[in-house]
Amino acid sequence: MSTLFDVEAPAAPAATGPRPTVIGLDIALITSGVAGPGWADYFRTTGLAGEERLQHIVDTAATYYRNADLVLIEGAAYSMAKQVGHDEMSAARWMIRCDLHRRRIPFAVVTPDSRTIYATGRARWKDEETGKKLTPKQVKGKVRDEASRRYGVDFHGTARFDMADAYVLMAMGLDWLGYALAEVPATHSRSLKGVAWPTQTVAVAR
Repeated sequence: MSTLFDVEAPAAPAATGPRPTVIGLDIALITSGVAGPGWADYFRTTGLAGEERLQHIVDTAATYYRNADLVLIEGAAYSMAKQVGHDEMSAARWMIRCDLHRRRIPFAVVTPDSRTIYATGRARWKDEETGKKLTPKQVKGKVRDEASRRYGVDFHGTARFDMADAYVLMAMGLDWLGYALAEVPATHSRSLKGVAWPTQTVAVAR
């Protein structure tokens, strides 16, 4: 494991003073979500492919995080390892990680399961009536609904799930730093313990 990260790093106690700038990124090849406290946005790569698309993703993401104190990136869903574009998606994530490293901006990579647990309390859900496992899209809908309810942000449009995911990531980062945006039950916040948080000093809270 890299010495820059520590899975066992505890969350900071409630902090005072200026709130650090934390950005959440849900990176995808077509539509990427990005969020900060009180806002969420997205960007697309329509009409681009290959190296041009990857560079566009990094350059556009950087316009949001260039002044950040901490960035949260959604990691790979390893159960989807055979999906088309998996190699290119990995490249996009690593290019952003390298850019953050170059800029000396601390970051953490969060698994989709950890993000879902933080938002909803569990990673796997079943339909209450049929008992059937919810589809990934349905689970994303639950994340979006819970994030909207808890933080009072209206995630709408075709990129609503991407923006909601990014918002939850950002909220996780602020919670870990001691600046929780809302009260989160222990059944949800337990997911913070499984994140490889950066060990270098982050803004004023660490």
